[in-house]
Amino acid sequence: MPPAFRDGSIDQGEWLPAVPSWRQIMQAAANKSDDHRYDDLIVRALATEGGHLSIGRGGFILWYDDDARLSGYDAEPIKAACIEAGLPVIDSRRLDFAAVVRLALQGPMIAVGMPPDPLPHDAFSYAPLAVVAAAYRAAGAEVFNLPNGPAEDLGGDGGA
Repeated sequence: MPPAFRDGSIDQGEWLPAVPSWRQIMQAAANKSDDHRYDDLIVRALATEGGHLSIGRGGFILWYDDDARLSGYDAEPIKAACIEAGLPVIDSRRLDFAAVVRLALQGPMIAVGMPPDPLPHDAFSYAPLAVVAAAYRAAGAEVFNLPNGPAEDLGGDGGA
């Protein structure tokens, strides 16, 4: 690579090696295959009943601890890290918008870090993660690291 000169001339001035732009540096950092920025939170989510990663059109939410969550927009790196770690992942980006609205407004919420409500599970109740994940899977969402079927079919253990 030819040297870059501080004053822009070719025949005078002190030369410096070409320095990558901030965009190249940021892209290289984003492409690191050993990205571990979410590891601590994923461990906390794995230790929390109902801990999971949910991905939708507006980004992602990593649910961990009781009422604790991390949200963001670059879903692919955290999705890959969660799947690799064995954390349940629900990705609803490919669902029809009407299906997402129906599930979100009429279905139960996921009990994260707290016991689920007793049956029946409706729009204002907290259900085990496996029950909600089964509904999303039935609608066509990608669900990772959870067995098929609702918690009641798995002996009531929430798929754990």
